Order: sequence, then structure tokens, then C-alpha cells
Amino acid sequence: MTNEQINKIMELKKEKNAVIMAHYYAPEEVQKIADATGDSFYLAKAAKASDADVIIFCGVGFMGESAKILCPDKKVLMPDLEADCPMAHMVKEGKIAEMRARYEDLAVVCYINSTAELKCQSDVCVTSSNAVQIVRALPNKNIFFIPDRNLGRYVAEQVPEKNIILNDGCCPIHNDLSAEELKEAKALHPEALVLSHPECGDDVLALSDYIGSTAGIIDFAGKSEAKEFIIGTEDGVLHRLMQDNPDKQFYFPKTRPRCRDMKLNTLEKILHVLETEENEVHIPEEVRPEALLPLDRMLEYTK
Repeated sequence: MTNEQINKIMELKKEKNAVIMAHYYAPEEVQKIADATGDSFYLAKAAKASDADVIIFCGVGFMGESAKILCPDKKVLMPDLEADCPMAHMVKEGKIAEMRARYEDLAVVCYINSTAELKCQSDVCVTSSNAVQIVRALPNKNIFFIPDRNLGRYVAEQVPEKNIILNDGCCPIHNDLSAEELKEAKALHPEALVLSHPECGDDVLALSDYIGSTAGIIDFAGKSEAKEFIIGTEDGVLHRLMQDNPDKQFYFPKTRPRCRDMKLNTLEKILHVLETEENEVHIPEEVRPEALLPLDRMLEYTK
């Protein structure tokens, strides 16, 4: 993309009172021009706090939906409507009703990486950065954690006093991260600390020096006295890690964790939706109040 096209993005953004929000997994060139970059939790709060009329959300489908649910009066545009999160759909139809019938005193805890439809059936949303805090604070003993079994398992280990029922869903990118490749990277860089996302499998988490959200990984790397790190999350995070820590080295396993859907967000597509206002996110009016409730509860629990 030329400087002229980037300048055009900036002009249109000002003209339409638009902001560009980019997840840490979006391509580096997108993060560079974004008004806000962050993980799901940060971007959800930033969308709600923004006074923009238009939000260009450079992420995947559930993120655009969450922004629209929180900001019904704002126009939310996605650079590419095909950018989706497979895990967001990974709860079998009828499973939540089945769990509610089986367990008394059940709270359905929904990872924000989920569709608006699943949020409607849930009691509270969580992100990887606040899931432990919220589950621990809930009055319920029984927790059905959807849709990610890996994050759910990690939360269960941190909150053993709760009965956490796991759902059979996962992030394919994090779940496929290989413990063997992590060991190989550690052999090549023996001084490096391993920082992993809780969406990874338990064999990867067992090899990790730190487990946390994308924002948590960035924060830990910045504060650590260590100079080398092996990163167990999607490789888009490298831009922020290097930006914040130019004196440190970051490595990935041989098969780099890369989300095809996140990489569908490009500068060319941002310019296109700014020009045309296509790819608007719509939430049916009858759905929005039900989907908003668990998101609002999440924000209340984390005030």
C-alpha cells in the first residue's frame, strides 16, 4: 500500500469520525495505523468508551459482534466479513440446556470468543485475562465453561473449589501448538522463558514459565529481567513485543502459530470499507439485550 493510500485512510477516518481498532493478532501494518490495539477485553472496553461514530474492527466476527452489542448507536465495520473464529461456534446445539437441566446452581460462563447466539444463553462473559477472577467471584458452585476446553481446564486448576464442566471446543491455532516443537525451541534457546496463552493444550502449559492472556504475555515480557522468550501464542503479537522491547529476543516454535482469519484484515480492505461503509455488523434488536447482559456483567465484575 502506498503512502497516498494510507493518507487517504487517515483523511476518511477524520471525515467520518471513525476509529480503527486492531487485535494483537492482526497484521503488523494494520496495528501500526490503528487508534487502539489490544486483546479482546481491552478492545471491548475501548469500543464502549469511544466517542467515534464508526468503528473499523480489525479482528474476527465475534469481536465485531461484541462491539456492536456494546455500542448499538455506532456503525461497526469489518474489513473482511469472512474473518471468523472457528472456536466461537464450538458448542453443540442443546448442550447448554442439557447442562442447566443436569446441574443445580449452574452458571454458564462464556468466553468472549463466542457468537452472539451463545452469549444470549450465558450468564457472564469472560476473557483470558479475567476468566479466573470472574469464575472465582461467582456465587455458583457449578460452572459450565464454553466454548474453549483448554482455557476452561486452566481456570479449573486455578479455582479448584468450583466444579467446572468443560465443553469440547478449542482454538485450532493454540491447540495445535506442539509441545515437542516447544522443547526443540527451548533446546535452541536454553535461556529463554516460555510464555504461553491458556488456549494452548495442557502439555504446552506444563512447559511454560508464564501463562496468561495476550496482554499478559506482553506485560510479563516487558517487566521481566530476562532477555529471551519463546512465545506460545499467535505470531501477530510479535509487533507489539518488539515495539516495547527492542533490546529483547523473541522466538516461536518451528511451526509458527498463525491465524489465517486474523490475517484477512489488510490496509486495502480498511480503505475499502471506509470508502464504501460496506461490511457493517448487524445484531437483531431482539438478540442484543440478551447478548449484552453477560458482557455487562463481565465489565461489572472487572471494574
